[in-house]
Amino acid sequence: MRRADRLFQIVQILRRGRTVTAQQLAEELEVSERTVYRDMADLIGSGVPVEGEAGVGYLLRDGYDLPPLMFTIDELEALVLGARIVQGWADPDLGRAAADVIAKVAAVVPPEVRGMIDSSALLAPEYHARVPYEVDMTALRRAVRERRKMRFAYTNEAGNPTARTVRPLAISFFGPVWVLTAWCELRNDFRNFRLDRMTETAFLDDVFRPEPGTRFTDYMKRERARC
Repeated sequence: MRRADRLFQIVQILRRGRTVTAQQLAEELEVSERTVYRDMADLIGSGVPVEGEAGVGYLLRDGYDLPPLMFTIDELEALVLGARIVQGWADPDLGRAAADVIAKVAAVVPPEVRGMIDSSALLAPEYHARVPYEVDMTALRRAVRERRKMRFAYTNEAGNPTARTVRPLAISFFGPVWVLTAWCELRNDFRNFRLDRMTETAFLDDVFRPEPGTRFTDYMKRERARC
């Protein structure tokens, strides 16, 4: 790998949004830690807003943007497959957005690799067993983004109905089922709700704050501890 390509790849790794150690960078780039330290010093010296130091780890500060100059074949296949999965399984609005992503990618890659996008053998057919749900997925995604409470009727696996008011935190896909992770005000705890068991959904104007102990990050910490 050329040094310029390696420096670009380091920035791409840091853009993932987590602290990365020199050892992790060295393993992914297949170079020595000494090379990583030298590259990081050059990046910081050239004005790239990297925080951290040797022995601790590195993190790219928010707000820095470096448009990708080229996609590798693996990166292209990842983008195409991911977009096709979204087209096949997500709601129509997100499916159209995924199609736009593919079109934008095709517009910036060189002609010699553009044909690979259309001819890629990585598929996610739309003809599959769907578990239908009544929830407006577009409105649900908006409620998660805007931190707005929602209310719905829910029927559990045993067939028992309840009324829930929740703070929607995240939407997950466990094919073929979509699941909402939320802070449930009835149980005063985290709960996962299958979208196909939710009815009479109402999105409220109440905006909630990400209070410690009720955030999605808190939920993930608890789940990791259980595992």
